[in-house]
Amino acid sequence: MLIYGLNPVLEALRAGRVIAIRMSSSDRERLRAVRQLAESAGVAVRSAEVAELDRAARGGVHQGVVAELRAAEEYTPQELVAGAAGAPLLVVLDGIEDPHNLGAIVRSVDAAGADGIIRQTRHAARLDGAAAKASAGAVAHVKIAEVVNISRAIGELKDAGVWTVGLDADARETHDQIDLTLPTAIVLGAEGQGLRRLVRESCDRLVSIPMRGHVSSLNVSVAAAVVLFEAVRQRARRTKPD
Repeated sequence: MLIYGLNPVLEALRAGRVIAIRMSSSDRERLRAVRQLAESAGVAVRSAEVAELDRAARGGVHQGVVAELRAAEEYTPQELVAGAAGAPLLVVLDGIEDPHNLGAIVRSVDAAGADGIIRQTRHAARLDGAAAKASAGAVAHVKIAEVVNISRAIGELKDAGVWTVGLDADARETHDQIDLTLPTAIVLGAEGQGLRRLVRESCDRLVSIPMRGHVSSLNVSVAAAVVLFEAVRQRARRTKPD
């Protein structure tokens, strides 16, 4: 797995997942923190020409550094639930194929302190390259469970006592009208088509985000952030002393 960009590589180093680094020799000052952290972690750093980095990053903005990572630890949905410190807060992705949207969602999951992501192995964006860059390095920290069947995974979450809340633009109930302090999995559909029928029917509840302007929906990564931080708001409010 290859990632590129200053922040993604730094976060992967902090997470202990970097095997080797290729770095431009023409921008030493900006990349000094990467080199220092790599040296302290015993990670090999090799100088590379910009053209080689361009090829490795497939045209992405690499900022002079590309890193090879060891495989992430594998999780099951049940392990994500069991590993939660409090009431689990998870995100389920039903066919997110845009790497920039995937990266932005991973970043929001990390920022909200959620307990992980469940996503399908097929019809899904890769977690390296552009997704890692868009996540600002959060892919090195967020726990991710890969599953074959999203509807089946939703059933497993229900069996584990987790409420599944699907985002649907046509739902009458809104995201701020439900109790997100309960064990919750937010289910997000693919760009454009939204939740597939079987996935939508598998969810315990469907909610929408109120739209006050002229457009009818939000980008899926923005929608994820809106609902995640509504859950954060509700949970913080519940834990405050009277």
